[in-house]
Amino acid sequence: MLKNADKNRDTGAGTRPETAIDVIELAKTYPGDVRAVQGISFDVGEGEVFGLLGPNGAGKSTTVGMLTTTILPTGGTARLVGHDVADAPRAARAVSSVVFQEAVVDRALTGLQHLELHARLWRVDSEQAKSTIEELAGSLHLEELLDREVGTFSGGERRRLEIARALVSEPRVLFLDEPTVGLDPRIRAELLDVIAGLRERSSTTILVTTHYLDEADRLCDRLAIMHSGKIVALDSPRALRAQLGEQLMELRVSDDPAEALATLRAQGIAGDDAFSVGATLTVPLHDGGAGDALAAVERAGVRTVAVTTRKPTLDDVYLRLTGGQLADAA
Repeated sequence: MLKNADKNRDTGAGTRPETAIDVIELAKTYPGDVRAVQGISFDVGEGEVFGLLGPNGAGKSTTVGMLTTTILPTGGTARLVGHDVADAPRAARAVSSVVFQEAVVDRALTGLQHLELHARLWRVDSEQAKSTIEELAGSLHLEELLDREVGTFSGGERRRLEIARALVSEPRVLFLDEPTVGLDPRIRAELLDVIAGLRERSSTTILVTTHYLDEADRLCDRLAIMHSGKIVALDSPRALRAQLGEQLMELRVSDDPAEALATLRAQGIAGDDAFSVGATLTVPLHDGGAGDALAAVERAGVRTVAVTTRKPTLDDVYLRLTGGQLADAA
């Protein structure tokens, strides 16, 4: 399971690997015509790490609930390694595993007891379970934790145990639901390193949900950004950033931001991909340098308080598409 895998990472070219997750027009409408997920479609290749991003209310938790068979879709289809999550939920569960956002552990059990119990529940052969647990303990740095009660674990240690537990059954698809939420920066960095290492050693397909765009940028081969129950962007992190060019100019204006942005667009200084958040305008510089752009801003009569230039980030992609800060909306 954790052996090196010859995975064809999606960089915008080449042949996609075999599909492990196939979602077609998937939808969920709750009573009262609450449309949590509105006909989304995407596929995830075998061995790929795929990110599902969005603020609370975007629909990503409902999407994961449908993919893990805990929520019944009201429209569309979804398959895990060919098994329909609605028509064959037991088969879909048999090839997948989940690490939930909230800890699901018995604090009185040791780390080893947790792993052994999970192996028995999944009917893993005892010798195979022993070998797998030893391998997982090494790769996830759990050797010194196996004999300790889980109640003594830190948040990061508990997360590593939960990931190991999910992998004991050797799933084809692993769902990580907000794996770093609530962790302090150091522990979060350590856990991200563990997940990144797992990606390099495992052929398991991973779908991770997160509020942190820097996290998705580091871990994911491709990602989908959800907003109001729809997918508003889907590509590799590099390709999504490239939509905004190589450089952005940020202008903090003293004039009305909407009027200032309209002026810049009318003058051909800003395109349709420019956006405003509060008093700050963000203008992608697809052609020409920052100096020429700033001179054009001054000629247009837009009064600025501060001007900076920088490279685009995934946060900029999200802001352009939704007009809201992802982390603030979490």
